[in-house]
Amino acid sequence: MVRNAGWAPPYNKYLELQKVILHRVGEAVARYKMIRAGDRVAVGFSGGKDSFTLLAALLALRERAPIDFTVRAFTIDQGKFLSPIEPWGELLRARGVDWTYRMDQPSLRLLSEQPEHGCDRCSRFRRRAVYELCRELGANVIALGHTADDFCEAFLRNAMFTGQVAALPPVTWSRKREFRLIRPLVFVTEDLTREYADSCGAPIVPCGCSHKTGTVRRSIRGLFAELEKDHPHLKQTLLTAMSNLAPSRLLDLRYLSLEPGGAAESPQTPFPLLDEGALTEP
Repeated sequence: MVRNAGWAPPYNKYLELQKVILHRVGEAVARYKMIRAGDRVAVGFSGGKDSFTLLAALLALRERAPIDFTVRAFTIDQGKFLSPIEPWGELLRARGVDWTYRMDQPSLRLLSEQPEHGCDRCSRFRRRAVYELCRELGANVIALGHTADDFCEAFLRNAMFTGQVAALPPVTWSRKREFRLIRPLVFVTEDLTREYADSCGAPIVPCGCSHKTGTVRRSIRGLFAELEKDHPHLKQTLLTAMSNLAPSRLLDLRYLSLEPGGAAESPQTPFPLLDEGALTEP
């Protein structure tokens, strides 16, 4: 159980962690204008360490921010939690947090009829359920718990396996522009969320998806773990790189001037990918 209704264990470690996390979340919220006056923020809450940290941080910022906005939590149950999430309801209510729980029946049918369905399809089902519920709740902002680790992993995954220099957007909009989607943990690494949740004694709810990490993601995480032994600030450097682009140093013709004083070109086709034969043939 959480040590007290305020989620604050009685020792300095919690205060140190909270200070670091609030500083980083506050910087992200301010830099990317994630939250504005009058916003009605709905936090996606899975009972995991990241969503727990996100909710706690936004609740704390709400009390300190110079603008008024509301924060509430919601949970979409797709049948993949490995332990009951309902006990969180009592803890959240003790904290004065509005929490809405929704069991998504279409996701349960998908799990029953196609148990080997991929992550993409599961994500589409979750997105539909999230938008439906947040529409009912009257929210205009949806806060998601992606961390700095997710941004860095997405950056490498796209560069190495999809041929794009891209990661995750810190702020974006739903397709119909009903909701602003924000990721306030962009500067917060998972080692911080893990330590924060542990320091609070939070009853973390594991998800079955975490035990089915794909080969690519597992490889990238292994690469990070190995490199960070010698380069502990690697993720911070990658985040800096994502906000410090030098397009003229890349291969995209849209940003290259090939003639003196000339304008960049607008190619009609993407850069051709070399196949294995092109790499090995003389």
